[in-house]
Amino acid sequence: MELILACTAGIVLGAGVYAMLKDSLVQIVVGIILLGYGANLMVFLSGGLSLGKPAFVSGNSEQITNGISDPIPQALVLTAIVIGFGITAFILVLFHRANLVVGSNSAQDYLSGDNKD
Repeated sequence: MELILACTAGIVLGAGVYAMLKDSLVQIVVGIILLGYGANLMVFLSGGLSLGKPAFVSGNSEQITNGISDPIPQALVLTAIVIGFGITAFILVLFHRANLVVGSNSAQDYLSGDNKD
């Protein structure tokens, strides 16, 4: 199971890099989003997977605590998801404004400096 999820994270990260290398600003935004999801999946996988075992064990319990998942990466991923939504919203507004100024969706038009102002 961990190998499948690690391969999935690699595929998502690769797709994000590939999308960021495109000329369209929409594909660049999709690439940034995919990179964020791939990084979140990698952090989540660093906590380990444990199927059928509780995430938390109470202090007076006599259960074996080996094999439980680490909750810290899960909390970090939840925080990263919220920050990623904020960054994505900012990038979308920034690219929308740049599209209004330049009048094109191509990244080459932004780099050449040809704008209407």
